[in-house]
Amino acid sequence: MARKKGLKRTCLVLVLSLAVIFLLGVFVESQWKVQSFSGWLSKATQDLKLKPKSVNVRKDIVSEMKAENIKEFLRDFTKLPHLAGTEQNLNLALRIQKQWLEFGLHKAELVHYDVLVSYPNSSQPNYISIIDEHGTEVFNTSLSEPPPEGYENFTDIVPPYNAFSAQGEPEGDLVYVNYARTEDFFYLERNLSINCTGKIVIARYGKIFRGNKVKNAILAGARGIILYSDPADYCAPGVKPYPEGWNLPGGGAQRGNVLNLNGAGDPLTPGYPAKEFMYRYSADEGVGLPSIPVHPIGYNDAEQILKLMGGPSPPKSWKGNLNVSYNIGPGFLDDFSQRKVKMHIYSHNQIARIYDVIGTIRGALEPDRYIILGGHRDSWVFGGIDPTTGAAVLQEVARSFGKKVKDGWQPRRTIIFASWDAEEFGLLGSTEWAEENAKILQERGVAYINSDSSIEGNFTLRVDCTPLMYQLVYNLTKEISSPDEGFEDKTLFESWLSKDPSPQKPNLPRISKLGSGSDFEAYFQRLGIAAGRVRYTKNPKMDKFSNYPVYHTVYETFELVEKFYDPSFVKQLAVAKMRGSLVYELADSTILPYNVVDYGEELKNYADSIANLAKKHQEKMDLYNVSFDALYSAIQNFSDSAAGLQQRVKNLDTDNPLAVRIINDQLMFAERAFTDPLGLPGRPFYRHVIFAPSSRNKYAGESFPGIYDALFDIENKEDQQKAWDEVKKQIAIATFTVQAAAETLKEV
Repeated sequence: MARKKGLKRTCLVLVLSLAVIFLLGVFVESQWKVQSFSGWLSKATQDLKLKPKSVNVRKDIVSEMKAENIKEFLRDFTKLPHLAGTEQNLNLALRIQKQWLEFGLHKAELVHYDVLVSYPNSSQPNYISIIDEHGTEVFNTSLSEPPPEGYENFTDIVPPYNAFSAQGEPEGDLVYVNYARTEDFFYLERNLSINCTGKIVIARYGKIFRGNKVKNAILAGARGIILYSDPADYCAPGVKPYPEGWNLPGGGAQRGNVLNLNGAGDPLTPGYPAKEFMYRYSADEGVGLPSIPVHPIGYNDAEQILKLMGGPSPPKSWKGNLNVSYNIGPGFLDDFSQRKVKMHIYSHNQIARIYDVIGTIRGALEPDRYIILGGHRDSWVFGGIDPTTGAAVLQEVARSFGKKVKDGWQPRRTIIFASWDAEEFGLLGSTEWAEENAKILQERGVAYINSDSSIEGNFTLRVDCTPLMYQLVYNLTKEISSPDEGFEDKTLFESWLSKDPSPQKPNLPRISKLGSGSDFEAYFQRLGIAAGRVRYTKNPKMDKFSNYPVYHTVYETFELVEKFYDPSFVKQLAVAKMRGSLVYELADSTILPYNVVDYGEELKNYADSIANLAKKHQEKMDLYNVSFDALYSAIQNFSDSAAGLQQRVKNLDTDNPLAVRIINDQLMFAERAFTDPLGLPGRPFYRHVIFAPSSRNKYAGESFPGIYDALFDIENKEDQQKAWDEVKKQIAIATFTVQAAAETLKEV
């Protein structure tokens, strides 16, 4: 019995000894792996430091950029129309791909998607007519724009149309609805008791995104909507129409899509990439497709229609610069009361293959961290300004970076250059690529810099970006020379500050919130990747017209840019330098150049703004126990955590690669922390709780959009208890999100 117990004890000791030896081996191996990984990072970092390179790589890259190159890229890219889904646009993609490889990028490939697009019917043109009591057409609008000199022989210019318009031939009385904003329809209904149900409405372009105009018309019960460009919004005083000046000719009409996608991407595959294997909704189930016909016309044609309008006179703010009374209707003057307006819209939707060009410079130390510089190349016609001033800048930035790569340089992080397709049809190319790579981008995306049009005017710089980038933008503009007349010895920062100071901080230039209307949308609003855009713009105090006058017309040519907007191409060069500098600093700085303290300050400003809006209803807030106290507390916690993180950045041992990685991850994911996987109410693909496009104007950015939308027109909501409960809910969501973001900034 004793021998058996001794044997058992010996076996137990042996087993325990083997277990200890095994665990010790595992521990030693794991420690070796950690030390080996840490050692590799240290060695890789040291190797980078020892590689021969110039004292300042960014200065080398920026000084390589040339205005003449941008000019030649613009000239080359605008020679032919290149609408998305056409052979010309594919050929341009292939040329860009080839050039990127020649420039020195490590890789450049075409990525395709099959998306829903919209084209006019080549055998049955779209137009608007006035018909008499017998149905006879007594007036028809133009079928095309008069081509500019030198462009008369092009046969592939798509006539003016609104992409994704419903087909149809509705007829009825006409109602003038100003800009077709929500408040315009409110005015008609509440002040004039005018009901648009069953009517055709006519609205002038401007103020808000055209898709929002169409949505508002549908909600008002209209059977169709006509859009036109009023001289008040598209002709600057004292300037001649193109080609003698840069104003819109009377026969010009703005093309553009009229989707209400809310970030969904391809209407038939919302949330998922439009690849061959993907399930597609039927055409009548597609997301955001309008249910009524829509058509754009020039102001010459609009004048012929509006001069016949009867009904009450409008308020002064509704009057444009045509020689008409701007009567509201419905219907025409007594002498023409039997006449109606009829729309003839035959555009069709179809699935077409589009091509993104994706170029890569692989990062040397952190290849799994991505900086994206992306802009679209597709245009409605020649795209002289939109998008090709941006595409030309993107090309020159890629060339300058590629030259440095040929010299043996590699950035710390991976740089991705993207030439998007089908932006004009609803940001399709960029959104589909984001959807296909969403899992990777959420883990690896550091920043997205947009490269759409580099000019929309020639007055001063315009910047829209996340607060994380404020300090980076200010610092870089202080190192770039101003291209502005009268500021020859000044920096870009100085001319920008002089011309457009911030209303809140007059010692700093204005930086605006990101809305939508360009390809950064999916990256910032859906995936929560820090984003920014930089371009030259018009004088916001003087030029009240929307966009630039010949926006989305046949008159957007190379000559327009060369003759009127940027003859020396120095404004576009300054934008190239800014975009390239942003990309370089984000890709090659040891510590990501993000400032979370600025974010905390802006959150406080945004909270003040939305709280002040709510306090206009203080009695209702008291009645329904609505308070912003918890949100302000969360913002203070975020600011405290941000200050702590910034202090750790200052004290960081940059020779400790793991410590650097931890800090960089916290900075990179700071933007991501503000996203809600459930999205905003009714807008699931807009997931950023702090920023979103305005639900009433896609072009404009709104802060705390969930709260803002809940407060909009709240005094007219039928169920006040339910309405204010929604406000409380949105405040709670914002509070949680800000507090959760604060936690991500704390020391690990």
